[in-house]
Parts: sequence; structure tokens; C-alpha cells
Amino acid sequence: MGTSAIAFIHELSFDVLPQKVIDQAKLCVLDLLGVAMAGRSTALSHIAHDHAAEFFAAGTLRSRMLFDGRAASPLGAGLAGAMTIDSCDGHDGHAQTKGHVGVTVLPALLALADALPGMSGREFLACIVLGYELGTRAGIALHASACDYHTSGAWNALAAAALAARVLPLDMRQTREALGIAEYHGPRSQMMRCIDHPTMVKDGSGWGCMAGLSAAFLARRGFTGAPALTIEQDATRNLWSDLGERWRIMEQYFKPQPVCRWAHPAIDAALALKSRHGFTSEQIRAVNVRTFHHATRLAHAAPATTEEAQYSLLFPVAVALRHGVVRFDSLHGDALRDKDVLRLSHLIRTEDHAEYTSRFPDERIAEISIELFDGRRVDSGPTQALGDPALPLDANAIRAKFRHFAGASSELERAVDALDANDTAIALLLDLVLSPRV
Repeated sequence: MGTSAIAFIHELSFDVLPQKVIDQAKLCVLDLLGVAMAGRSTALSHIAHDHAAEFFAAGTLRSRMLFDGRAASPLGAGLAGAMTIDSCDGHDGHAQTKGHVGVTVLPALLALADALPGMSGREFLACIVLGYELGTRAGIALHASACDYHTSGAWNALAAAALAARVLPLDMRQTREALGIAEYHGPRSQMMRCIDHPTMVKDGSGWGCMAGLSAAFLARRGFTGAPALTIEQDATRNLWSDLGERWRIMEQYFKPQPVCRWAHPAIDAALALKSRHGFTSEQIRAVNVRTFHHATRLAHAAPATTEEAQYSLLFPVAVALRHGVVRFDSLHGDALRDKDVLRLSHLIRTEDHAEYTSRFPDERIAEISIELFDGRRVDSGPTQALGDPALPLDANAIRAKFRHFAGASSELERAVDALDANDTAIALLLDLVLSPRV
């Protein structure tokens, strides 16, 4: 079983990718870059980049850091890039992993492509797909076999190791060792600790990216680490039997709002009620949200930091009811002290709904009841989050989200679109995303 996954790492070819998979890979890249551009404004990203520049300095291999331009080692560039995407919680994810793979795949690949020139745009896209396929399966496998709910870095480290194993390249034996090292060294931290007490540690993906890249470089020198149980154990064998047939990259969700995915059903329900009934926020007397248990843990009514705002259900629902939209600029800085939003946030009550909890994580559902001062009560009914594969954001919506986050970046959008058609697109893409953001 492990051999088939290892063979897939080295043998996957762009030529076998269905067109829908290629198109999805481009959208994933574009969406992640938009989120990264927004994330560069955060204190988290600035700290991570300065840390990488100081303590992960460039040696024999040099990689420019994402939207920064300074050089670090590939490990440092991957660490800072993944932390930057994580700092704005608008990136794609997968229901069964309860986390994110692209957040590590893209910065790991950018670091490798910059440090080891010569990668084609078609190979870049094939590697993006490879990272999603390996990482998503590793995430599902780890959740199925580990005893607690761990952060994404615990399993997306294997995606970074797989990419480095292909790009360096490692041989089959070294690749097996790299995957084992990455799984062992990945940060198996408890996700609910950060949900209950949100800080900059977030989803552990920066450390997962660094650990995965490090694993491959260690394996190249003879460091051992196999086996990676997520790949080789009998209990999860079926997850790896359909590599190259079932494309897990097509199962990712895209986020309309840059907050924890668990809050999205409630946000969408609130937006739908506001649009349908036309009430103003001043008319709202009380709000009740019934949802799955994990979402009720997002309980920060008055966030003091953007991390607390992103890991809140109450605050972004209040933003939605006040402004009719939830944008990143409503989730940090002075916006956290908006009196009208805070009034609403403190009105919202949440309760566990046993059925919705039983359907998590495959489905995330919420319903909202709103009582108005004039005596009316409006109810949303069960609402599933927009952006799931069952309720997908179309390509135009994902591009519109990118343009909002990235501003005037039509050149960057064209570079991503041309990766499979233009030999110069990869060099242009690297220069655009690895230079300082102006």
C-alpha cells in the first residue's frame, strides 16, 4: 500500500490530469494567494516572516518569502508562507479532514520552485494536485486512527514531504523515510485548545509545512523515519486505493468569509434572513443559533484580536447582520470595537442541536431564529454552508473573492491562468508572489 502512494508521488503526470482537475488546481492557487495577500497585513504574518529571516536564514538553498522578498531557507519560507495564509482564515479546506491542505501545499511548492529553478508551469500544477491528493488522504487517515482532534499541521506535513520528495528528487526508499519522518514530527497539537483560546498558533500549518520540508531534506541525507502509518496501516488502506481515479482536490470547499468554517452555516443563514426580510440591525431584539456542538465552542462575543474574531461564531454573525457582508477588514483593528456589532454579538445565543452534531463533519448545519422589536420572528430553517462541494462557489465567485483580497492583481491572475500554456508563466508567478507586497 505504501508503495502505491510513493509511486504516485513520483509518477503522476500533468498529462493524465482531467481538465476539471487542472482548472480546480488553478482556482486553489488563486484563492490561496488572495488569502495570503490579505494575511500579510496581520501581526501574525509579520512576526512569522521576521522569525524566518532571523532563525531560518538561507544557506545553500535560498527561497524568497511569500509577498516579502527576503530570502530564507526553503524551510523558513514555507513556515512563513503557511503561517501567513493561516493568519487570514479564508483558505480552502476539506470536510472529512476538518482542516486545510492547500495552506501548506502552496507555500511548500513555492519555496521549492524558487530554490530549485527549472520547474515548468505544467509540473507546478501537477505538484499542486499531488499535494492535495496526498495531504487530504493523510488527514482523513489520521483522524480515523488518532485519539484526539489534531491541527492540520499534523497531517499536511506529509503533503509538504511528498512535494519535496518529488522535486529534489528522492528515490523510493528515501521517499518512504521522508513520509515517516513528516508524520512523526508533524505538530500533533489539539485543535480545540485554539478554538477555546484563540491565539496565533492557529491550525499548526506553518509548523507542518516546515516539518514536511525538513523531513525530505533529512531523508536525502540518510535520516530514517518510516513507516508513515497514515499510509501503510491496514485500517486506512482503502483511502489510498483510488489514487489517480478519485480526485480529492475536487472535494475541497471554498470560503466566502474569512472565518472558521464552523461559523459559515450560521453566517449564511443570517445573511439569507436579512436579504429575505429586509430588517435593519437596529430592529433586532434577540438571535438564537442552533448548530452542531463544535460550532458552539466559537464563543467569543467581544474579540480582542483578529484570531479571536476568526474563531468566533457570534462576532461574524453580528457583522453579517449589521453590514450584510463579512469582510476581513471587519475582523481586525478598530472594527473589533464597533459598538453596533458588539451589541448584536452579545444578543446571540447558541445551542447544541443533536442531529446536526451527529452529521458533523460531513455536513455543517445551522439554523437561526431572530426576534425583532416589533414582535416579528423570522426563522432560517436548516442551512448548509455555501462553498461546500454540494453548494459550490462557482469560478466567477472565487475569482471575485481573489480580486477583493488582492486588489489590482490582474497580472497575477493571468500568470496563474497561463501556467499550463506559457513557458514563462512560472517565472512571472514566482516574481509576482515572492516580491514585497507594495
